[in-house]
This record gives sequence, C-alpha cells and structure tokens, in this order.
Amino acid sequence: MAESITITDNRTGESLEIPFQNGGIAASDWSKLLPGVWFYDPGFVSTAACESAITYLDGEAGILRYRGYPIEQLAEKSTFLEVAYLLLNSELPTPEQYQVWQHDITHHTFIHENVRKRFLDGFHYDAHPMGMLVSAVAALSTFYSDAKDIFDIESRNKQIVRLIAKMPTLAAAAHRFSVGMPFVYPDNSLEFASNFLSMMWKTAEPRFDANPALARALDILFILHADHEQNCSTTAMRVVGSSHADPYSATAAAAAALYGPRHGGANEAVIRMLTEIGSIDNVESFVASIKAGHGRLQGFGHRVYKSYDPRAKIIKKTADEVFEITGKNPLLDIALKLEEIALSDEYFISRKLYPNVDFYSGLIYQAMGFPLEMFPVLFAIPRTAGWLAHWQEMLDQDSKIARPRQLYIGAPPRDYVGMSDR
Repeated sequence: MAESITITDNRTGESLEIPFQNGGIAASDWSKLLPGVWFYDPGFVSTAACESAITYLDGEAGILRYRGYPIEQLAEKSTFLEVAYLLLNSELPTPEQYQVWQHDITHHTFIHENVRKRFLDGFHYDAHPMGMLVSAVAALSTFYSDAKDIFDIESRNKQIVRLIAKMPTLAAAAHRFSVGMPFVYPDNSLEFASNFLSMMWKTAEPRFDANPALARALDILFILHADHEQNCSTTAMRVVGSSHADPYSATAAAAAALYGPRHGGANEAVIRMLTEIGSIDNVESFVASIKAGHGRLQGFGHRVYKSYDPRAKIIKKTADEVFEITGKNPLLDIALKLEEIALSDEYFISRKLYPNVDFYSGLIYQAMGFPLEMFPVLFAIPRTAGWLAHWQEMLDQDSKIARPRQLYIGAPPRDYVGMSDR
C-alpha cells in the first residue's frame, strides 16, 4: 500500500497525491492544488509547525522521551544538568564533557550587580515573582552585547550557558525581593538544585546545606519539566526566535507565555482546588458537582496525553519521599481520595481524565515551602533548557520566520465616511 494520500478538488476534478513524511503531510503540497485556501486550525491542535529531534511524545500510549531516552530512566538515573546537556547536544555527556558543562554552569550563576540593585530593586514591593523574572530575562539582552551574534557558535553557546545558569539566581532573587529578604549570592560549591535552595532559604547561617533528598526531589522535578515538545511557551520561543531575536528576548517571550494560568499556573490551580474542597469528607460531593457540570477537575487530563501522564507516576513516588521529610501536606489525603474516585469512575475514565504532572507537583512545592506565586517560576527554571534546545535547533534548520495565515471574517470593502456624516 502506498504511503500517501490523494486529495481531489471537487470543483475542478483535479487530484493530487501527497506522500506521508515522518507521520505528516506537507501543507505546501496541498496548496499546489488549493492555492489561497488555508487550513483552519485554532490553537494549532492539528498542525505540525516544525520538525524536531528533541522530544518524542505519544499521548495515547503515555510515552515521553528526551532524545530517545525514556523519561522514567532519566528521572531515576540522571541529573537535571545532564538532561539539559542531552537536550542541547543530542547525546549524554562523557564524564569529561559533563565536568566542563557543570563547571561552566556553576561559574555563570552570578548576575550583574546592576540587574539586582538598579533593575530588580525598582519593582513595586508586591510585584509578582514571575513578572519580575520575565522582565529581568529580557533585560539581560542589554547586558551582553554579543547576544545578537546568534550565528556565532561560540557566542551562542555562551548565552545558553548564561541563561541556564542565571535563571535560578534571578528566580530566587525575585522571591527574596517579594518577601522583603536580602539577596543571597550563589555558592559555587553547591550542586544546581542545592544552590537554588540556598539562594531561596538562606538566612544568617554561613552556609545553607539543603536536605539532600529534597534537593534530589527538586532535581527530578526539573528533569520532568525540562521539555515537553511544542507547548505554548516553546512555540512562543520558536516564533520569536524565528525573527532572529536574541535568546534573552526569545526566552522572555517563552516565560511570558508560561506566566499564563492556562500553562504555567496549572499546579497552582490544583492547590487552590484542594484548598477549596477543604476536607476529605467533601471530596465525593465535589466530584458530583464536577460531573454535574459545575467547575473543572484541576490536575486531571491533558491537552496531549489521553492516558496516564508518565511524569505523574514518577512525581507521585517523589511526593511520598518528600513528605517523609517535610511531613504530610494536609491536602494530600484530599488529593489521594480525589485520585481514587476519579480513577474508578466511568465518567472520568471514559473522558480519559487521568492525573497529570501538575496534580502532585504543587503539593511537593508547597511541602518544600515554596509559595504559590513561585510555582510558574519553578517551571521556568528547567524549561529554559528545553526552550534553548528548540531555539538552537530552529536556527540550525534555518527555519522561516513564523507567519501564520488567517481566515478573514471582517467587513466587506467600504468607503470612508466623513465624521460629520456618520
């Protein structure tokens, strides 16, 4: 059987055979038969806007792989910095490569003093940490004059290291500012996640040593959030990057997309839902109200996954390990009861509403002491590696500047009428 599809324009009787390529068909071939006729696909839910070798996702089977490696294996055996290297370089690093990579990231965590003293300190006292992060990332482009040399490989790699390294520093600085605490400088003797926790929580002690199990749990969460194919923020990164903007501006655009509650705020919505339920005794009545069409079940279902989100299985195990240290989050019993009911109720099963990564990540973050406002910021830290991998891939592919078409539904041609005659 031919690996192709034939389309026929019934207006003219003309036909065209188009081959399948990598699971898709070229829209440019369709336009040969139907010039001036555009696909109408709001949200790009049925459109592949690029080819990518970074992340493979099968929503029906619940599969997620980075560069071919199952997410389960990476979460169990790898570190976030190793995964970031994998995303950006296609292969896992050798010991020598990893040593250099880790050293470079560690020694680029400091931010320019003017970013902190003159820029971050200029925000209103109650500024949202994510708003501060978006603005600060964009501002970094003005501190590095070589950032626009995007086709100079050495310069490009330098910006990639800077962004991955400085994102936790900016994130912690935004939190400290929002709660009126002094800035904490990075500690080059600490690992990536431990360093971030030090910058978040250090007070008067000479050195802050995070609980190793909590640092590892955070590192696992960073791995799980490092990339997720063509989501809203990654698409924003590619769209802005396609104009050949510098990587700081493109990353700020991606972070701005993540700022939206429908993307980076999903785990915060789960916490608010569980808090609203209030007690394990109220779970069944809450579920009944959802089935009656009142409200949404936050943290269940996914735009892409139509079975159990593979990240959710990993994160549930991680949650158990975190709660052994921090004590059980009072919302956990509500969450477990909600999951139990949803996974056994035909209403949710038939709609393929399974727990996703956001259902448990918020509980972990809250148990570790992070305020709700920091949840999207915690998402942005690891996702920066994925964004940059896509930005780099897009440049290497010499991708065209993004320019979608539209179906015009406005007024027909009409003549201008003077104001006195309107």
